[in-house]
Amino acid sequence: MATQPQGDAFHIYDTTLRDGAQQEGLNLSVHDKMVIARHLDDLGVGFIEGGWPGANPRDTVFFARVAKEIQFKNAQFVAFGATRRPNVKAADDEQVRALIDSKAPIITVVAKSHDLHVDLALKTSLDENLAMVRDTISFMVREGRRVFLDAEHFFDGYRANKAYALEVVRVAMEAGADLAALCDTNGGMLPTEIADVVADALAVTGARVGIHCHNDTGCAIANSLAAIDAGATHVQGTLNGYGERTGNADLVSIIANLELKYKKPVLPEGSLREAFRISHAVAEVTNIAPSPRQPYVGISAFAHKAGLHASAIKVDPALYQHTEPEFVGNDRRMLVSDMAGRASIELKSQEMGIDVSADRELVGKVVERVKELEMRGYTFEAADASFELLLREAKAGEKVRYFTVLEWSTNVERRPDASVISRATVKIKARDKEFITAGEGNGPVNAIDNALRKGLESIYPELAALELTDYKVRILEGRQGTSAVTRVLVETSDGEGEWTTVGVHENVIAASELALEEAVTYGLLRKGIKPE
Repeated sequence: MATQPQGDAFHIYDTTLRDGAQQEGLNLSVHDKMVIARHLDDLGVGFIEGGWPGANPRDTVFFARVAKEIQFKNAQFVAFGATRRPNVKAADDEQVRALIDSKAPIITVVAKSHDLHVDLALKTSLDENLAMVRDTISFMVREGRRVFLDAEHFFDGYRANKAYALEVVRVAMEAGADLAALCDTNGGMLPTEIADVVADALAVTGARVGIHCHNDTGCAIANSLAAIDAGATHVQGTLNGYGERTGNADLVSIIANLELKYKKPVLPEGSLREAFRISHAVAEVTNIAPSPRQPYVGISAFAHKAGLHASAIKVDPALYQHTEPEFVGNDRRMLVSDMAGRASIELKSQEMGIDVSADRELVGKVVERVKELEMRGYTFEAADASFELLLREAKAGEKVRYFTVLEWSTNVERRPDASVISRATVKIKARDKEFITAGEGNGPVNAIDNALRKGLESIYPELAALELTDYKVRILEGRQGTSAVTRVLVETSDGEGEWTTVGVHENVIAASELALEEAVTYGLLRKGIKPE
């Protein structure tokens, strides 16, 4: 079995595939789970909890496939399940037997440690619950399995009946469990209470203690670290904080804090630099958009917008950053907005490879231009491609131009069969030629996009690779006594990268057409084609 570099001294235990999968709107296929398991192993976590074989047919299939198809480099694979049923021998319990049949080398057994749950959920006696814990764990140990205990609702149980909650842990350890993970199942604890209870559990039971926190108070990460400070040497969490209700403790943030703040190596050397990539790769599999403000690995985690911040970062990034983004595989980003000062523009131009920092007059003009356009409804912090075109125009004294749209028109038609089709006609001038092209689409914007690229592909065949991948519309309130305007953001891909452009106009179709023009222009610029 694989072990972490520091041996068994400290456990990073991932439960994305089991507890994380209980998040509303998250539905993982067996293939999805296989892909995520490989990503987690690449990150270097010590343990991957795969699910509940026997209770869930999909997880039974998943465990069978993992046994045949995956050879983990860093992680050990864990099955999750419950203690035996009341008044049944562990060896005769089908669910317990399924855990053994899963071939997982480690089994995490969840047990009730809150007396109220024993009474109301299990409908059995406190003594029988202890017997269930003892029989199940001792049976699994005899079958050659390493066993972890998940003490469910431990902190609430400790509040209600301290002696019984601690007795559940003691009995589990006596039966042969390696450790007891204390679970804040309802997520209602705060760091000081977590620390006090963990310290007491260590002192009274002598058990190796772990921690499993939910985020219902917004304290899951802080609670996990408080438990570690109090002596816990096993921490559970999920990638990106996936989980039921408000989620579980975000394992990415916990790991980064341990490695960068505690100076405690918990991953294989160099693996932390994969955190950004893996976090976003898993988000693609789950089809849940990653939070841009997620600590360490969110795209906004090291994004700087205010001019004052940019000025300071130009002197020393540490003045407005708590750590270096590259430590977790992220990047520092300078956002251009109406808050931008000279330093923001200078740093952004350097980031884009169009350094204008030596020309103070030009920088000043760009700052004023950005502020003027943002007053009209433009936004450049989300439209880097449009800002780069603006920057190039300012530096060269003229627009980057491959074509000119002379006229366009659209119409929408409802047919007798109730289908709706949009058509667009675009008159274009390119390389001293004027021509008119038409296109159809599922909406007027799609029709304009098709007509524009159809007309230009005979001159610029590179446009065949372009695809509109996202389209966002926002109606802005009236500004300076004018009527409301529409802002459109268009995201385009050429198969090798993506970029975003912005258009603003009182008419949504006109705003969309402006954004599409810039999207095509930037696509040609990316291909290295010389403008007219």
